[in-house]
Amino acid sequence: SSDLDLCNQQAVTEFFACQNIDEVYLCAAKVGGIHANNTYPAEFITDNLIIQSNVIQAAYTAGVRKLLFLGSSCIYPQLAKQPMREDCLLTGALEPTNEPYAIAKIAGIKMCENYNRQYGTSHGIDYRSIMPTNLYGPGDNYHPENSHVIPGLIYKFHKAKINNLESVTIWGTGTPKREFLYVDDLAQAAIHVMNVDKKGYDGQMSSEISHINVGSEQELTIK
Repeated sequence: SSDLDLCNQQAVTEFFACQNIDEVYLCAAKVGGIHANNTYPAEFITDNLIIQSNVIQAAYTAGVRKLLFLGSSCIYPQLAKQPMREDCLLTGALEPTNEPYAIAKIAGIKMCENYNRQYGTSHGIDYRSIMPTNLYGPGDNYHPENSHVIPGLIYKFHKAKINNLESVTIWGTGTPKREFLYVDDLAQAAIHVMNVDKKGYDGQMSSEISHINVGSEQELTIK
């Protein structure tokens, strides 16, 4: 973000125009955990809509035919049947805390879907979407309030250790379950999905389902 402000439409358009880009992996987003989502809802929906709209449109204008958009598992209904399948998208109400972020990510999926629909044949557009589960790994955000679960826990226990604290307070009951995925495993999955031939990829899709879940299939309680 220090090199290119993706919220600046003109800057993004000019960047794509002067680069010879073959493929785009759209991982950029304004992200955070429960506290951040609840504190900055306007920023979460606005910034993410702007970022993905600028990048997808600029990629199309510059003639980039292949793009991979990364969403989030919070796009699914709060009471979605478990395990969450791709076809449960838009079948129920979203979790209120994550709703602004989720709506932006759903819009990104639908942008890719409809760019394919309108420009797939005429311009050879092949824009795909994957939905990662909760990620963790080096370079994560360790903010005490705005981070995700794993870096947040690491921060709490690290702080407790160096300060010789006797206890650590964790939010909630500890009973909610989460599925976690190491960031390098997601990177491998992203490259794999992009390299699947178009006929094979399209054979797994439908007009209503244009994304693929990526996860570990292992659930852990926060506790």
